[in-house]
Amino acid sequence: MTNKLKLIGPITQLLTLDHLPVKGALKDEQLEIIEQAGILIEGDKVLKAGAWSPLKAEFPNAELFELEGEFVAIPGLVDCHTHICFGGSRAKDFSMRIAGKSYLEIAQSGGGIWDTVTQTRKLDLDELSAVTVKNANRHLSEGVTTIEVKSGYGLSVEEELKMLRAIKKAQESTGADLISTCLAAHMKPRDFDGSNSEYLELISSQLYPVLREENLTSRIDAFVEKSAFSPEEITPFFEEAKAWGFELTVHADQFTTGGSGVAVNLGAKSADHLEASGENEISILAQSNTIAVALPGASIGLGCAFTPARKILDQGGALAIASDWNPGSAPMGDLIAQASILATFEKLSTAEVLAGITFRAASALGLNDRGKIKEGLLADLVLFPAADYREILYHQGKLKPAMVWKAGKKVG
Repeated sequence: MTNKLKLIGPITQLLTLDHLPVKGALKDEQLEIIEQAGILIEGDKVLKAGAWSPLKAEFPNAELFELEGEFVAIPGLVDCHTHICFGGSRAKDFSMRIAGKSYLEIAQSGGGIWDTVTQTRKLDLDELSAVTVKNANRHLSEGVTTIEVKSGYGLSVEEELKMLRAIKKAQESTGADLISTCLAAHMKPRDFDGSNSEYLELISSQLYPVLREENLTSRIDAFVEKSAFSPEEITPFFEEAKAWGFELTVHADQFTTGGSGVAVNLGAKSADHLEASGENEISILAQSNTIAVALPGASIGLGCAFTPARKILDQGGALAIASDWNPGSAPMGDLIAQASILATFEKLSTAEVLAGITFRAASALGLNDRGKIKEGLLADLVLFPAADYREILYHQGKLKPAMVWKAGKKVG
């Protein structure tokens, strides 16, 4: 039985993002823009994108979604780094931070990552799944059709499994695609009586087999930082993950350098944060196939420097932009707003920003079936109420989608 064809249009401007490379700087003049366009969908994939009137004439039996008004269509957004599975709030941390308290002072007063670990452990699987669904659906309503979701607030074998099972369960109740990542190596838990290396050995030996058996994730992450794990400590952990067939991603160079080198040396899909990256780190990332992921939400939340996005692109690197939505350092969770702000500080073109939150972010997740409006790719679409694509970033997150499609279905 053939899938019913659907035809959406007329769309004032359709940005396919096709013919753009994964790596390097982009100019807006490189964007493929189809005026008065239509999108033909078969099943969950794009069958054709082109001028509206010829498509309408060629496919008279397609189910029509005829639009009134002016709209700009872009591919569904991809947020390749979030922590939206968590318990509690860290509003107290933020209040202390903007009043001038240091990270250490906040942690000593009962805040920091461990506070979220404590609150997340109090929730059962269903409660944690419900929080994840709520956050994912808000993201979906803002055009984010693919969302990476990390564990990392359990920090024990059972609690990390609870988180990853909650993420898997959440997938049943949201229209967005949830891509789970195991971040059991977020930090050594305070209640673990042993060294960093002993904790990592426990996690890899007891967690990896279950992750594979239950198909909970294909991705392993770790925080490489002075306050978490050193490059020397994390390398055997990652090598074991690779031996199990997991893909790698790294929390790298947030406060000090070292993580990006680990990411490149081990062939990680992405190195995320990079606020502390210098010329050497930028150079090795740019020469590699590891995607650099900027997290402007963390820079805004912590009041620190932004990822050197301009330099990474100018040296030929691949740059994705993600929200880092988490309860501590990046509670906003608005991908378009954060990407717009990053663009103003790092002088990124609209083409570079849109690429960074669509197909380049998909590449950071190892996904080549989305991120562009192109024949054969998933029909993930966002339509904004505007006549000019530049309005999207101009409003810095205040222009919300008029319509969201996920895998050929209208979800918002």
